[in-house]
Amino acid sequence: MAPILYIIIPCYNEEKVLPITSPMFLEKIESLIEQGMIHAESKVLFVNDGSKDKTWEIIQQLSHTNSHFIGICQSRNRGHQNAVLAGLMEAKDKCDITISIDCDGQDDINAMDDMVREYLNGCEVVYGVRSKRDTDTFFKRFTAEGFYKLMNRLGAEVVFNHADYRLISNRVLREFENFKEVNIFLRGMIPLVGFKSTSVYYERHERMAGESHYPLSKMLALAFNGITSLSVKPLQMIMAIGFFISVLSFIGVVWSVVVSLMGNSVAGWASIVSIVCFIGGIQLVCLGVIGEYIGKIYMEVKARPRYIISERTGDIYEKDKVE
Repeated sequence: MAPILYIIIPCYNEEKVLPITSPMFLEKIESLIEQGMIHAESKVLFVNDGSKDKTWEIIQQLSHTNSHFIGICQSRNRGHQNAVLAGLMEAKDKCDITISIDCDGQDDINAMDDMVREYLNGCEVVYGVRSKRDTDTFFKRFTAEGFYKLMNRLGAEVVFNHADYRLISNRVLREFENFKEVNIFLRGMIPLVGFKSTSVYYERHERMAGESHYPLSKMLALAFNGITSLSVKPLQMIMAIGFFISVLSFIGVVWSVVVSLMGNSVAGWASIVSIVCFIGGIQLVCLGVIGEYIGKIYMEVKARPRYIISERTGDIYEKDKVE
């Protein structure tokens, strides 16, 4: 029997792009059904992440025009990662496989065919990986590739040039449900679940409409969140830096004592001030990194819900009412 597929699409203020890309997603899911690769009960699940424009109204209209379109609405904006998570957890008991993808049309939806084929061949997770970054600026390409390399060096298992375009089976999702952390970084957490996986390569295009909701500041915040959520090596680096500076300080003390015993005075205060400022700066940076980890512990201890669904459209909502 063909698997039931749910395409998970997080949306935040996407009223300009949804009318363009939603027919593309519908065409793709109907094409996969016609090929017999997926079940006719497959759906396109939009996740409204607390949008301030007419995104939710558009999703509701789409659900009325075609039964393949359904949607859920979060009670407030919780961020891209939580929106994807909400869609995955909503779909895990209703389908066999999910494919998460952004709604801006940049990721090649034709790669879904290869993803489903890999699943049918036995893979439980299929990562969508960019084959090249020709559409990126030099700065973005350099920083993005550097981020993936840094993450792997710090011990986080991330797939190079993979974001959040991936296929996941419901078997993996049921196990992933046991990961209860509040600070989530999906592209680094999914590989931790294990199971057989592979990659599908595709070319990324320009955004079809609207503006990107991930400026440089948010990208840097996401990167830092990923590093501190998946690795403790920054703390180990702090300890190594502290040990190195302590050794240098001990050598400096020995040198000062030797010079003093030889009758030579240490001239100038500028060098002393420079050393004090340098050590003080290192201490502040170290305290900042430690504080980031303590802050994450604080949020985890609270165990607040990662998302809250306020509304559902179409058959999901009606089924919940019957149950």
